[in-house]
Amino acid sequence: MDLRQLNALVAVADTGSFSAAARSLHTVQSNVSTHIARLERELSTTLIDRTNGSLTEEGIAVATRARHIQSELDALVADLVSMHDEITGSVRIGVIGTTARWLVPNLIVAMQAQHPNVHMVVTDATTKSLVPQLVDGRLDLAIVHLPLEESDLMAENLFDEDPMLVVPLSHPLAKKHRVTLPEIAKYPMLLEPQGTGFRDMLDAQASAVGVTLTPQAEIDGMRLLASLVFQSFGAAILPASAAPNRVVGEWKKIHIQGLDARSVGIAWRRRGLLAAPARAARDVVRQVVAAEAPGQSGIHPAERGRETESAEQSPRPLADTRTQPSR
Repeated sequence: MDLRQLNALVAVADTGSFSAAARSLHTVQSNVSTHIARLERELSTTLIDRTNGSLTEEGIAVATRARHIQSELDALVADLVSMHDEITGSVRIGVIGTTARWLVPNLIVAMQAQHPNVHMVVTDATTKSLVPQLVDGRLDLAIVHLPLEESDLMAENLFDEDPMLVVPLSHPLAKKHRVTLPEIAKYPMLLEPQGTGFRDMLDAQASAVGVTLTPQAEIDGMRLLASLVFQSFGAAILPASAAPNRVVGEWKKIHIQGLDARSVGIAWRRRGLLAAPARAARDVVRQVVAAEAPGQSGIHPAERGRETESAEQSPRPLADTRTQPSR
């Protein structure tokens, strides 16, 4: 077994075919096929279904481990370089879309100022999509909704945000400054589908006070849902970070009494030591949140170092963390 074989398997998993994998690896298809065949012989199992190019159950397991190996090799090189020069390398960060709206622009500026040699790749997706990418090594860090149920991840709370009712100015509730869930439940709402984290939280809290939220329409995607609200297609309950502070257009934000805030945090894999670029990015995320979150309406920064599970102690300066083991 060698790295070329593992790289070939991951490439097929990522691209969906031998030919596309060959292009991504800048080689020919026959080389990819040879590497995969040798790996299958060594492991005495079929890793790829040749009829459709998809990975078998065994192939998925091997590809997941191969991603971790790739990540550790990248981390090894990045750590060695950072011991002698500025931190260099890549970091892959996933961010939920509502938070990305205000966090990512500030994060890019701060990373360029503090770590200009770190290449940052940002993925905008939902928590449900980001968590498996983080677990299998496609991401180094992810900013997601908490709590997480995935035992392979550690997470640190960054901030809590208030749910806000956003309504067109023509809506009957637009005259109010504060509302309750029973008042909101009298009217159809734009909602995310059931099974999404934010919708399930709203349904659970509505049920607790004896009411049911009625969907005007179900929109799978918070940013699209927010966009429809801002264009006055309906009313919705949005996390505070989904609604800009500046009022633009014919809509209004209203505080909701008795509705719990939701938590947003940064997560990383429990096993292994984060590479220097990822540790640097995590520190900068903390700095940006501490500086920018207080200026965002309805967002409340968490106490520094508060974690959803006991993982690492509050970090020392980056230069001291190179030999600190991950726990």
